[in-house]
Amino acid sequence: MLKAFLLSLVVLALVSTQLGFAQDQQDEAAIRAIIAAQAEAWNAGDGAAYGKDVAADASFTNLFGMVMYGAPTFVERQVKVLATFYKGTTKHHAIHRIRFVTPDVAIVDIDNELRGVKSMPAGITVPADGIFRTQLMEVFVRRSGRWWIEAYHNVDTKPAN
Repeated sequence: MLKAFLLSLVVLALVSTQLGFAQDQQDEAAIRAIIAAQAEAWNAGDGAAYGKDVAADASFTNLFGMVMYGAPTFVERQVKVLATFYKGTTKHHAIHRIRFVTPDVAIVDIDNELRGVKSMPAGITVPADGIFRTQLMEVFVRRSGRWWIEAYHNVDTKPAN
């Protein structure tokens, strides 16, 4: 009887682990799809589509150190930069890591490249190869079965000396 009970516990633990793993894979796939859609929207020059998964009260810091709040402000900023100094650029995301802090919160580290940069605002130098490299961190939160970007933090990377 005790052996059967212990065996049942082991089987239950394994099944629970497998179900959790499958759920993590589904959640990771959903987050990866959002990030891929961001790059597609950027490459199409569509700032509104780029920000469609940003939560209403999200915070974001851009590579210029500007801190802003709210999805409307995020979208407005993306529309503006895609119409000016980032016009015609392409975005390439390489997800470095997705870490689920809880089942409903994920931190995503992204190696981000903007290719085809020709000019930047005063004080920012365009790299010789025209590729602006940044580290982008997005914090995703699931609410009502949907993943939202609650925080977006983008900083440029410095070349090694």
